[in-house]
Amino acid sequence: MKMRLSTKGITICLFFFVLSLAAAIEIPLSVAQLPTITEQSHTQVAYPFDEDFTIKCEARGNPQPTFNWTKDGKPFDLLSDPRIVATNNSGTFVIQNRGIITNFQGKYRCFASNVLGTAMSEEIELIVPSVPKFPKEKIEPLDVEHGDSVILHCNPPKGIPPLHIYWMNIDLQHIPQDERVSMSLKGDLYFANVEENDSRSDYCCFAAFPRLRTIVQKMPMTLKVSRSNFIKERKPRLLIPPESAGSSSSVTVIKGGVLLLECIAEGLPTPHLNWVKITGNLPKDEPETENFGKILKIDHVTTADEGTYQCTASNPMGRAKHEFHVHVEEPPQWIKKPQGGVYSVGTNLVLLCEAIGNPEPTIQWKLNGMPIDTPDTVWVFAGRTFRGRISAREISLTNLQLQDSAVYQCEASNKHGTILASANVNVLNIAPLILTSDGENYAAVVGYSAFLHCEIFASPAADIRWTKDDSIEPLSTLRYELNKNGTLEIKETKKEDSGSYACWAANSVGKRAITANLDIRDATKLVVTPKNPRVLKSHSILLKCQAEYDSHLKHSFKLSWRKDGDELPVNSTESGRVILDRDTLFISSVTQEDQGVYMCVARTSLDSVMAESWLIVLDVPDPPEDLQLSENQNRSVRLSWKAGASHNSPVNESIIEFEENRWEPGRWQELTRVLGNDTTALLSLAPYMNYQFRVLSVNAVGKSQPSKPSLRYATPPAAPDKNPENIRVEASEPNEMVMKWEPLKPMERNGPGLEYKVSWRQQGVEVDWNEEMVKKHSLTLRNTPTFVPYEIKVQAVNNLGSGPEPNITIGYSGEDVPDAAPSGVSVDIVNSTLVKVFWFGIPRDRVRGHLRGYKVSWWKTKSMLDGKRHHPEKHFLTFVGDRNYGMIPGLEPFSEFRLTVLAYNSKGDGPESSSVVFETPEGVPEQPRFLRILNFDKDSVTLSWGLPKKPNGYLTGYILQYQMINETHEIGPLSDVSVTNRSTLSWRLSGLSSSTKYKFYVKACTVKGCGKPVTEEGLTMAQGSKGIGKISEAVKPTQKFHPIEVLEPGTEYTVRLVTKNWVDNNSIFEDVIETRGRAYAGIYDGISTQGWFIGLMCAIALLTLLLLTICFVRRNKGGKYSVKEKEDLHPDPEAQSIKDEIFGEYSDSDEKPLKGSLQSINGDIKATESADSLVDYGEGEHGMFNEDGSFIGAYSGSKEKGSVESTGSSTATFPLHA
Repeated sequence: MKMRLSTKGITICLFFFVLSLAAAIEIPLSVAQLPTITEQSHTQVAYPFDEDFTIKCEARGNPQPTFNWTKDGKPFDLLSDPRIVATNNSGTFVIQNRGIITNFQGKYRCFASNVLGTAMSEEIELIVPSVPKFPKEKIEPLDVEHGDSVILHCNPPKGIPPLHIYWMNIDLQHIPQDERVSMSLKGDLYFANVEENDSRSDYCCFAAFPRLRTIVQKMPMTLKVSRSNFIKERKPRLLIPPESAGSSSSVTVIKGGVLLLECIAEGLPTPHLNWVKITGNLPKDEPETENFGKILKIDHVTTADEGTYQCTASNPMGRAKHEFHVHVEEPPQWIKKPQGGVYSVGTNLVLLCEAIGNPEPTIQWKLNGMPIDTPDTVWVFAGRTFRGRISAREISLTNLQLQDSAVYQCEASNKHGTILASANVNVLNIAPLILTSDGENYAAVVGYSAFLHCEIFASPAADIRWTKDDSIEPLSTLRYELNKNGTLEIKETKKEDSGSYACWAANSVGKRAITANLDIRDATKLVVTPKNPRVLKSHSILLKCQAEYDSHLKHSFKLSWRKDGDELPVNSTESGRVILDRDTLFISSVTQEDQGVYMCVARTSLDSVMAESWLIVLDVPDPPEDLQLSENQNRSVRLSWKAGASHNSPVNESIIEFEENRWEPGRWQELTRVLGNDTTALLSLAPYMNYQFRVLSVNAVGKSQPSKPSLRYATPPAAPDKNPENIRVEASEPNEMVMKWEPLKPMERNGPGLEYKVSWRQQGVEVDWNEEMVKKHSLTLRNTPTFVPYEIKVQAVNNLGSGPEPNITIGYSGEDVPDAAPSGVSVDIVNSTLVKVFWFGIPRDRVRGHLRGYKVSWWKTKSMLDGKRHHPEKHFLTFVGDRNYGMIPGLEPFSEFRLTVLAYNSKGDGPESSSVVFETPEGVPEQPRFLRILNFDKDSVTLSWGLPKKPNGYLTGYILQYQMINETHEIGPLSDVSVTNRSTLSWRLSGLSSSTKYKFYVKACTVKGCGKPVTEEGLTMAQGSKGIGKISEAVKPTQKFHPIEVLEPGTEYTVRLVTKNWVDNNSIFEDVIETRGRAYAGIYDGISTQGWFIGLMCAIALLTLLLLTICFVRRNKGGKYSVKEKEDLHPDPEAQSIKDEIFGEYSDSDEKPLKGSLQSINGDIKATESADSLVDYGEGEHGMFNEDGSFIGAYSGSKEKGSVESTGSSTATFPLHA
């Protein structure tokens, strides 16, 4: 039994609430209820420029309330004046601004009544101000003497505050005010003592009323100050407060208002005002004063400001004092206001009313707007009986009945104001009213709470329970919670919570029920990527928001972005730097201000979820700050600093730089580095420097800007710590020695007066040192022996001493050229273009300096082929170092040469050795000058070629080779023909295939072998056709024109100009020309110049007009080639010169080898090579070798043009034959 009771108690505790509707919900308007004032006016000013004035009073109730007004405590009939416009079913009325409306000024109160009771508004004061004016009056001039005190009275008219008073002259210039001349709070102008320059006739007082938009002026006043016969010095006398007020006065101020205490004194010299608080709590701060210390002002007055304040006016003649006893009072304020509500029959209630104020407020209870004051427990009011007790602070009622419904008012008053509070006591007995609509549909998402509403109004209070689907049992798990207003909260909803629910409400009068439907949707999910990215400043970042949501919520789904809680606008911001596009957020050129938490917010009609990502912006550190120097020593100081912001990347190093203004002002140099995030370093310093320091912080992003410089720190001077380095000897003359060294850097001088002590002696000869002091970093000795060793020392010296003992350096005096020539010169022939030279070097004492090497010179004396003598053209190669042989390349074969060798040093060349004669053997010849195809038949061809320019020996004959080729560069086998007669320069090849393209090769031979071939291509004829041939000729880069010889008359040719070794075969010039036919040209020339032809033409002039026209056109045709062809045949020399300079050297693109032909063509051409190392070759005047002996060039012969006649159409090119 106990268990059943306990279970029932838990169920009742969790799911059944007895709702106190008195404070829970508002009474529905459909239920009978007392009137309630919902809107009213407060103090209102009837400004003259307004058209009308509205006095508001609105109320609600059932039945509809009626309205009545009182004015100054007496009934006020809204129909008493036609200027009053009332509103139906409302207490609001409008007073039209017509005529005199001052009679409307007063205090109004609105009463709203129905059969249940009467509600009363607070007092509404209507102020009707008059237009302020100064009275017209004649103001007599004031005649005073210098030093007198004067008061100019303003006496401004009354008006709506605030009031602003100004003293100005007739030109609207403000009267200057100071301690001597000032204006009081009432607006009067006080002179503590007058001066002659105070005399004027236009002292004007202006009173401004901003709320009335009015400024009025008093009549000007005249003040005449005459000179006094004596000085009227006197002690101060208070004008405000006046002497009649005595030595003290009382001041009352409202709490929260402004306290203004004023003291104005007269006297000569001008008195000075001082304020003190002598009793009560002393203020924490010195009181604020205005008007040159004459007004003490305290804003927001509290009770702590009560006490006695004293003002003292003093000058050298004495002082005057006055005390103000300040009392702080306040209007009434509520402590407890009576609270009305809905009550059921038979219940009790207590209405409390407590207020505070100074003076203490009086409490007045009213019932339906009428005062009540009776100590009886039962009293009759307006024909109704009430049971209870009334006291100053509460009303208690017992056993309430339906007829006890009423409006209770509590009014608290003191001399500073009145406050009103109303309590509607509604006694009702009705069945439950369910204010929520029946059949409402609700939806929630999984995991969130769902709220099903069931708003109830009932008296007595109703019991509420909820059921689900067809069950009659109330919902009773911990996930269900019934709120006071009847709402069912289902916590952490699940899919199975979907269904139909019923809300049941019942009291002693009746019961009601409604249903509600609930659908559970999938919850929205969000992910922002990347998560917490770290981005370098000025880089870009793209944040993406990935969302999943229930398909039923598609139309209400919205995404937005926030940064640090503030929503970002959808449109792009900052000129497109931050771009939002639904689920993406793109930030370009990231700045430090972009750092923060970015939140993606997804909203649907049912839920709202957020996902965030913290954007971390990495940047170089801020510059260090607050550089401090400590631990000052002669050669060290400690530098400390405060690190700047690291911008999310820790400082891993600090760079300390210095600048000194003695030697290199303005130049900052690195001094040291401090690893880690240390912010202090002990700096090693050099003497005699005036330092200042700065620090740069380094993190993974980079270096910060430099900090501001530290204070300067000067180190004292000291003797040098080191001597000069890199001591060396240089000399331009044989009997001279120049000693040089690297001067000390400014930081190494250590003090003023730096000099160098130079010591020297001849090695192995002198014992004593020679010494000399110099300021520059070199010393020249003259009349020294040639190239002898010296011991040298250089020591740094300044005004404070000498540097350490210097080291000894060995140097040699000036050099002279060698005075001996190499001997035993001999030559070994390596091949036809290369020889090896040997010699014996000169003795070391004959070098007279540092031996740099040997120089070999040679020149050609004659050709062994024709015996011609040559003009000697010297060539030379240099061989560095002490050696006795060298390789001489690039010689002409089959020639006689002479050769000499000399030694050289830094000073120059020594004498040459006796010349040695040697001869080079024969070599392979150069390629023939040209190869031309003279005649083509269908199965034979006639070839013609030229002699090689340099045969390099006695020619033994020629090798003729040919092979078939096609357009795909596929080739046939190579055929050889040996021409043993060296005088034969043409050959006819037979047995060729018709209509076949061939490539021909011709190379010249000596006993040493055959040289490079010259090539040509051609196409044999088909039956009854001409052959096709090609002519290739070399063109020098500097040529401006090139003649093409032995072309067939009346034949078309394609002329093409290409650069040498171009692999793409693109010509830089190409045109088609046609040579003139011999027969045609002769006839043409004859006809145009013969007289018989002219006579014949005249004789047949009467023949057909057509024949005459044809002959005339023929006579004026002028040749078969165009102007373009003429220009190409006769180019402009200047234009051709420009082309030559631009394009340089050209070569025939057809000269490139065919596929598979390289080996067959070059197989018998063997290059002359040497097995000697490259170091055997010297440095020559032609730049054939680098300093390291590498070969970079070779001798080559000049190129010559060729000439050929062809029997067919040919393509002419201009190659440089390799």
